[in-house]
Amino acid sequence: MDRSAEQHDVIRTEVRRLCDKYGNEYWRGLEPSTYPEEFVAELTAQGWLGALIPEEYGGGGLSLGGASVILEEIAASGGNPSACHAQMYVMGTVLRHGSEEQKRHYLPQVADGRKRLQAFGVTEPIAGTNTTAIRTRAVRDGDVWRIDGQKIWTSAGHLADHIFTLARTDPDGPKHKGISFMLVPMDQPGIEVRPIKMISGDSEFNEVFYTDARVPKDDIVGGLNNGWAVAMSLLGFERGEAAATAPIRFQAEIDRLTAMAQERGKADDPIIRQRLAACHAQVRIMRYNGMRVLTQFLKGHHPGPDAAIGKLFWSEYHKVVTELAIDILGADALDIQGRRPPSSFSTDDPGAANSSASWVNTFLNARAGTIYAGSSQIQRNIIGEMILGLPKEPKPA
Repeated sequence: MDRSAEQHDVIRTEVRRLCDKYGNEYWRGLEPSTYPEEFVAELTAQGWLGALIPEEYGGGGLSLGGASVILEEIAASGGNPSACHAQMYVMGTVLRHGSEEQKRHYLPQVADGRKRLQAFGVTEPIAGTNTTAIRTRAVRDGDVWRIDGQKIWTSAGHLADHIFTLARTDPDGPKHKGISFMLVPMDQPGIEVRPIKMISGDSEFNEVFYTDARVPKDDIVGGLNNGWAVAMSLLGFERGEAAATAPIRFQAEIDRLTAMAQERGKADDPIIRQRLAACHAQVRIMRYNGMRVLTQFLKGHHPGPDAAIGKLFWSEYHKVVTELAIDILGADALDIQGRRPPSSFSTDDPGAANSSASWVNTFLNARAGTIYAGSSQIQRNIIGEMILGLPKEPKPA
């Protein structure tokens, strides 16, 4: 089958047929912090999970634009592309920065489902999302690197079999130059994963502790002390993916919110109507920006600093729209007794517009969106310094 960019309609049809087998009941039925094994297994069997991987490494050979079509269709079906988008942006990073040996070793195993390379260890308790301040350290010992340190807010750390880890390999080098990007196996005595219970009751994030953990000397991606550049590339892929899926999911969400306002008699309130209209407008802006990003994908552009624009926009928007949902619910937002926390990979129920539990969970999870994958403050710095060319903030005296 021709899976080139010109065959996107064919891809959409095939992926849509697969997604139709997994409806809302499937996604809602997932237990908290579990992985949609059945869905991902079938996605993998049909070659879609490894779509970005070139054919010589066992994949489908799609462009970034073609891979984005897959994520769009998963989101449009009501499923959650978070189940596979991490694999896709990780694969894009390995393809761009990995050695030939790394590609031939890891990519076929990702394409056929044997490995999950979807955890990314960058944030630290003291450093936050500022990669220049990380303290996790790797020391060379013969054929391995020994790693000691701690990461926090690691998504899917309890599910992955490898974790991409930023570690300082040159303590005397410049802050951005002494960091390496390592592919660390999770199944070893030196790795401990502790779930973090969020305010929603879920444990999507984790702390990861490295105590004399080991990584083979050849599993540094992108070259020694070049980890910052590789990490920025990976984050660009992660943020760029949202350009394809976020507008679809947020449009479905605002449609449900509008329906709930009408059902509760709030749609005639001029303030509520004005806030709903503003949210609709912001979703349209996301859609147009997403189309621009996807057009760049089709032209071979790799996500870069510009991906921070979309990430900042959607994460700040999601706080606003979910606050509106709570205001529409009113006192019903307090009636959350017995609600079950959502799965990390679940999605809101299109038929539950009046469900206070669903909206309260979404409200609580939206707070985290302005922190993970780079906080809003970091995104503003990236936009100001790397896109607009503004001077860096002066260091405190």
